[in-house]
Amino acid sequence: MTDRLPHEKGFHISWDQIHRDSRALAWRLDGQGPDDGAWRAVVAITRGGMAPAMIVARELDIRTVDTISVKSYDHQNQSEARVLKAPDAALMGDGTGILVVDDLVDSGKTLELVRALFPKAHFATVYAKPKGRPQVQTFITEVSQDTWIFFPWDMALQYVEPYRGKD
Repeated sequence: MTDRLPHEKGFHISWDQIHRDSRALAWRLDGQGPDDGAWRAVVAITRGGMAPAMIVARELDIRTVDTISVKSYDHQNQSEARVLKAPDAALMGDGTGILVVDDLVDSGKTLELVRALFPKAHFATVYAKPKGRPQVQTFITEVSQDTWIFFPWDMALQYVEPYRGKD
């Protein structure tokens, strides 16, 4: 057991890093769709999946993009996942040819819920933690379960006192 708070074992992601890692995700997914390698659409899990999904859609020239809004966190506390907004039902079907993108799979509860709705979709995340890995088919970077990822949309630049002294 550790005395650290969840945010103290942090992995800070810059806008440049999320862009590079999202492009790497696109490259890994290129040609992997069921329609001669193509994907019918990208569905971003809001809110964290929106930036990676936009980058993946651009890189793979996918013009149909939708969202599914799932809430499973209250600040840094995980809660029961629930759908707040579903994607277009006619587009989704059972999920065949649909690429569902999120920034991170943590416990896997969000993806488990979405997978139950669209079992034939392909699930991809930029980052994955061990507990959630069974819910994702494609990811770029694995981090430990006790690491808190700080995404650039959650951060702001600010002055920090020097480690030693103020002179």
